[in-house]
Amino acid sequence: MASMSVGNATYAGLDDLPQVVPLFVLPGAILLPRSHMPLNVFEPRYTAMVDSALRTDRMIGIVQPQFDTSDEELAGRPQLCSVGCMGRITGFQESGDGRYLITLSGVSRFTIRGELEERSPFRRGHVDASSFSSDLKVGVGEDDVDRDQLLFTLKEYLSVNDLEADWESINSASTEVLVNALCMMSPYGPKEKQALLETKSLKVRADMLVALAEVELARGNGSAGGTLQ
Repeated sequence: MASMSVGNATYAGLDDLPQVVPLFVLPGAILLPRSHMPLNVFEPRYTAMVDSALRTDRMIGIVQPQFDTSDEELAGRPQLCSVGCMGRITGFQESGDGRYLITLSGVSRFTIRGELEERSPFRRGHVDASSFSSDLKVGVGEDDVDRDQLLFTLKEYLSVNDLEADWESINSASTEVLVNALCMMSPYGPKEKQALLETKSLKVRADMLVALAEVELARGNGSAGGTLQ
């Protein structure tokens, strides 16, 4: 299996991945391998997390809270979904007012096996990436994806919702990058996002994304105006 490079790091196999990662809890957001997530980090517990990650392996795990979590519970230690995705900090900027502007680049999904019990401002989880070992191999399953159907559905969705897209970038993107980026930026709720994250193959993820868009098209729902790029 070819090595996966993310920033200045190389991940040749599961042994190169950490077994403990800090957990950044984000409702309604997912990270996928070889995709990029910009984050505006301002909560003290998460700025401390970034400081710690920069001192060590630069890895942070993105995970959603359970779907019935209240805003009050979210401010504490809510129950978490069992599957998340670890990303490496590949971009970092200080704002000058205490915030960090970072970019996380997705490396591999993981299952949370437990959490460290410690006095720390942020949470850390014992994670197991063995169920997602194919995440470390670029382009797995691309040949099985109906890219034409995906692009057709995307064009229909954009047209109905009066959205624009950078078609030059879309057409030049690999199928894996395209599917994962569309999943991350899709307007669906936490349950749908988590289902997209947990899919076993790129084809299933793409098929689910198309099915969700077709449901929205059938309902005639959607937001008006904007840009998808």
